[in-house]
Amino acid sequence: MNHTDERSQSVANLHVRAMQPLIAPLELKNRMPLTAEATRTVTGAREAIRNVLRGEDRRLVIVIGPCSIHDPEAALDYARRLAQLQQNLSNQLLILMRVYLEKPRTTIGWRGLINDPQLNGSFDMGEGLRIARDLLLEINTMGLPVATEMLDPISPQYLDDQISLATIGARTTEAQTHRALASGISMPVGFKNGTDGGIQVAVNACVAAAGQHSFLGITEEGQSAVVKTTGNPDSFVILRGGRHGPNYQEEHVVQATRLMREANLQPAVMIDCSHANAENDFRRQETVWYKVIEQIVAQPTPIIGLMVESNIAEGKQPLLADRSALRYGVSLTDGCISWETTERLLVETHHALEMRQR
Repeated sequence: MNHTDERSQSVANLHVRAMQPLIAPLELKNRMPLTAEATRTVTGAREAIRNVLRGEDRRLVIVIGPCSIHDPEAALDYARRLAQLQQNLSNQLLILMRVYLEKPRTTIGWRGLINDPQLNGSFDMGEGLRIARDLLLEINTMGLPVATEMLDPISPQYLDDQISLATIGARTTEAQTHRALASGISMPVGFKNGTDGGIQVAVNACVAAAGQHSFLGITEEGQSAVVKTTGNPDSFVILRGGRHGPNYQEEHVVQATRLMREANLQPAVMIDCSHANAENDFRRQETVWYKVIEQIVAQPTPIIGLMVESNIAEGKQPLLADRSALRYGVSLTDGCISWETTERLLVETHHALEMRQR
């Protein structure tokens, strides 16, 4: 060993246990290609959302589903129910299933299906990406489009062809990495307001994402590269509340509208009915939902959609060492409303929107 190797070993990777190579994104996509049905679902939903943002489609965009996916079988069970409901409500509601595969944590905790698919700290991310791609394929092939949060800048290369709507979370909206990532993705993107409730940061993110960027990433072949983007014009603000309280009321929507117009953006706002807007109580999502629908029905508004955390059964549960003791269809992360409540909200909203047009 020469002196250069000795010096590099003494200063680099001091806290790295191992590096596990991953399959290249293109190879995974070739092994698990999009079906014709999935392709139609993705392209159709992306264009429909763009039309909503341009004011050419008056349907309400609904992003609804589990806080996070930990059980693919339960996720498919939920997806089948939602796909059936979607068929009956599609003239008023543009429904996407919330399929969140990565979870940001305030400190530590389970970080999502991609990071730890076995729920045991083994972090088999190669298997997590395979499971995630298989799940997305099945859901899209049903005709049900998917929305997800883009948290890691690398994983989208494995899954981006199956995502109809991306979101950037409150913790990362201000991050230059995620703004640059959003500028290059192929689907519309929503930026959440900051954790303090500030809306300006999300508006700034929309402006940044519309511009051209160059950043470090990987190619579909898995090679490090400088990614040069054209900019993404299809973005909107998601109001999710903050440390100072909820921000779904009309005055907050008016504030977001003003800030977007001042930034030369087409006003478009989605309301997240969970998180701080629900004061971190999943039961309050229903209250927030109905108050937002009242705004939408009462007068013209830039509100283009709602987001809700929903699952087969309500509430949440701890991640138990005995995986067989986990309750079916119950969230491991934030609490969710039940399927029964979900179905009622969607059906009643569909009726309210139909009445508005009469």
